[in-house]
Amino acid sequence: MRISEVDILIVPGLGNSGPEHWQRRWGSRFSTAAVVEQDDWDHPSLEPWVSTLERAIMMATRPVILIGHSLGVSAIAHTAQRLKDTKVRGAFLVSAPDLDNPAVPAETAPFKDVPRDPLPFPSMLVASSDDPFCSLDRAVEFATCWASDFHEAGPSGHINVASGHGPWPEGLLMFTRLMQRLKS
Repeated sequence: MRISEVDILIVPGLGNSGPEHWQRRWGSRFSTAAVVEQDDWDHPSLEPWVSTLERAIMMATRPVILIGHSLGVSAIAHTAQRLKDTKVRGAFLVSAPDLDNPAVPAETAPFKDVPRDPLPFPSMLVASSDDPFCSLDRAVEFATCWASDFHEAGPSGHINVASGHGPWPEGLLMFTRLMQRLKS
């Protein structure tokens, strides 16, 4: 599947992804990409976030690829439970947070009880071996439950600007591998 043939929906997490974050950089690089903008990035509420993402998927005019980071991954997992006959052809999921981890900000509480059912589309979960918000074992558990391919990114923190991941070219290579295995 080619990037030019799909609508790419970028799903940031808590606090949004700033202009130097790899999600925003990729979004400006892909002509078919759009960021799913939430009304309140700092005090997320499950229902509005899921409804906004679901609406963005339904409004897409082509097959959809989701690119989620952190709480955006949780939002994708919750939204997937609502999708029937979905346009979503795949998802690239990065740094899924373990919402039971005490290090995770309290503002994420509305997203707890993240669904563990297999996602209704192919996906790849990328996790760091030293993410402060999710152990590697827990990330493997998420990937197994969601039937996602799993890629360990080594000691990469939360794979965000704070951990030194601005453009994140290694992630782009992983994303390309996911796109190559998807069918049109």
